[in-house]
Amino acid sequence: MNKSTAALLIALVASPAAMAQTIHGQSGTSYQSIGNTLYGSDGSSQQEIGNTTYGSDGNSAQRIGNTTYNSDGSSSQQIGNTLYNSDGTSVQRIGNTTYGSDGTTCQTIGSTTYCN
Repeated sequence: MNKSTAALLIALVASPAAMAQTIHGQSGTSYQSIGNTLYGSDGSSQQEIGNTTYGSDGNSAQRIGNTTYNSDGSSSQQIGNTLYNSDGTSVQRIGNTTYGSDGTTCQTIGSTTYCN
């Protein structure tokens, strides 16, 4: 999962959506959010505890104010409806659609999110 896709998924999980939702990502991978945990059909998972998100790959991210600091040294900052990443990529949410600067688009319909 690339950083932009991970940022999209974290943004979607953090959104006030349904308790359990399914997110269909790239390469046929789907993600299901149950409570504070996001499970990937590829066996990956992410769990949010307080202001920290822990990935099954050993990475973590801590949110302080509008900035998220990742264990790999990268960071991202939320300004309005746009998330700016330290690698120059960004993610913008408009209504039920999330746009990644890498061309990734996700749309939430009901409790299901579809990504291109």
